[in-house]
Amino acid sequence: TLLPEALETWPLAMFGESLPRHLEIIYEINRRFLDEVAEKFPGDPDRLRRMSLIGEDNGKSVRMAHLATVGSHAVNGVAALHSELLKSSVLKDFYEVWPERFSNKTNGVTPRRFLALANPGLRELLDDTVGEGWLSDPVRLRGLESFVDDPAFGDRWRAVKRANKARLAEYVLATAGVELNPDWLFDIQVKRIHEYKRQHLNVLHIVTLYHRLKQNPGLQIPPRAFIFGGKAAPGYFMAKRIIKLINAVGETVNNDPDVNRFIKVAFVPNFNVQNAHLIYPAADLSEQISTAGKEASGTGNMKFMMNGALTIGTLDGANVEMRTEAGAENFFLFGLTVDEVERIKRAGYHPSDYVDADADLATVLDLIASGAFSHGDTEVFRPVVDNLRHDDPFLVLADYESYIACQDRVSVAWQDIPAWTRMSIRNTARSGKFSSDRAIAEYCDDIWGVGPVTV
Repeated sequence: TLLPEALETWPLAMFGESLPRHLEIIYEINRRFLDEVAEKFPGDPDRLRRMSLIGEDNGKSVRMAHLATVGSHAVNGVAALHSELLKSSVLKDFYEVWPERFSNKTNGVTPRRFLALANPGLRELLDDTVGEGWLSDPVRLRGLESFVDDPAFGDRWRAVKRANKARLAEYVLATAGVELNPDWLFDIQVKRIHEYKRQHLNVLHIVTLYHRLKQNPGLQIPPRAFIFGGKAAPGYFMAKRIIKLINAVGETVNNDPDVNRFIKVAFVPNFNVQNAHLIYPAADLSEQISTAGKEASGTGNMKFMMNGALTIGTLDGANVEMRTEAGAENFFLFGLTVDEVERIKRAGYHPSDYVDADADLATVLDLIASGAFSHGDTEVFRPVVDNLRHDDPFLVLADYESYIACQDRVSVAWQDIPAWTRMSIRNTARSGKFSSDRAIAEYCDDIWGVGPVTV
């Protein structure tokens, strides 16, 4: 990962007390390694300091990612963008020492579990259409392209999707107490709760729609169900407060007759592989809205794509390759690029400038801060609003305008049923690259040096 807090380090004292002999070995590895670096880059003490297995900042520590890199014969990222960012940022110094060690291996997911097992209706349709061989050779899904303009096939495709949505709606009613209409657009974001994944950007869109409907009682918008799921790390205050915000906005929206004819919000408790089997097949729209440059790859994005969901997303992680495979016209793109994010941060990012320039954004933040979704309590969501207004480390406000405009395009596209169906079919048809079979074969061929075994 590129997130600094996820790059594990051990305080030297703790490591030495727990594993004294291991620490001696690490010191010796480090000595030999730094000798090698010094020979290759003489007279560069800063480089030695940056690359040392022992970090000096804020007390001495063992840098586990550095140790892993030194101890490995191959190093790879898990999406093309991630691999390039590893080489240009987190592991730049190591790439300059050993460029031959670095490669890319884009993640994959198993179509056996996340399509065939999770979505038996679609499995049956695929078997009938392209033959059963797609399960071990997902590239055969390309055969669906011949049926994109077949109205009868489109009807069968939509029938499978609607049955999956009805199945999920039953589960959501039973577990979250929210009644959803399977004929609405199912807009789903399920993943770990983290500021960089920007569930709160999704919430800002919901509040924007809420405000539009309250201000204009005659407004008609395509009905949409917003479905969330995911868990937060135990000590991650902001992530837990975002979960609370999602549920608070949901409570307000779901009980307001002015708006609940058009939007509803549900948070699925205890997101796990079991209920994921119900969620991925039911999605019309997959939210992959992380700040560009922060997501290593993503695999939920691939599971949604296999099941015919359209993606709204940034150019981050594997989204980049998914958009290339699906075709730009079958992907809802918004937001800053990696280079633009870096440029804005270098220039000095001031989120309040975006609030001052966008009346809708200012209104949405004011609504949350006013207690409109917390029974008048103005303190409970103050940390979220203050963080966005004054810090906003993951550029939520910088991407707000682009995101809202893109979501408006989604609403327009959803109303053209045949066109949406064609885009959905193409997403499944072009998802073969993201099978774990391909990913594992690349590891076997390029890294592990093992061949197939006849069974």
